[in-house]
Amino acid sequence: MKIWTSEHTFSHPWETVVQAAWRKYPNPMNPSVTGLDVLDRFVDKKGRLISHRLISTQWGLPGWVTAIVGADRVCYASEESVVDRNARTLTLKSQNVSTLVAIDEKLTYAPHPSIKDATLLKQEAMITVKGVSLGSYLEQLVVNTMSSKASQGREAMEWVIGKINAEVTELANSAKKGVEDIKHNLENLTVPDTPENVTL
Repeated sequence: MKIWTSEHTFSHPWETVVQAAWRKYPNPMNPSVTGLDVLDRFVDKKGRLISHRLISTQWGLPGWVTAIVGADRVCYASEESVVDRNARTLTLKSQNVSTLVAIDEKLTYAPHPSIKDATLLKQEAMITVKGVSLGSYLEQLVVNTMSSKASQGREAMEWVIGKINAEVTELANSAKKGVEDIKHNLENLTVPDTPENVTL
């Protein structure tokens, strides 16, 4: 078994990062994610949003590795997430369901404890390859792949955040133009001549 951990700071508020996490796929940085299906979603008694999704990915491991571990090119992971607005945390736990390589991963997004308007991402994963020779070597290969994918995932988050910020700017500009148009129309409004406002 191999354990992999990582931390990353996003220079964006927690609310923005959580929106980006929900809108992360599809993106050009993670073409390996080929499908995302919501199986269940509800708000529990504590007001937390609970979701269960099925994620389809193509890991891109060498063919000889997939042959040894009996993995298909497409792998599936079951992901359960909890958005707690009171605690201001988003926790995602995923477990693959389609290969002999067991990967249990946990991501936690929370406001950074010491940097204002920043969000701290903590990632941890346990990787286990059972029943095959070279298990430890294959586990390390998966760890290296995860590290590379994590970097791509952070780039994808920044890309999505850029899209969100552009949408907000466009909406604000549109609203401002709408207000200016209304003001302009009111200033140029002419009152038609009626018997009440005609003086003799």
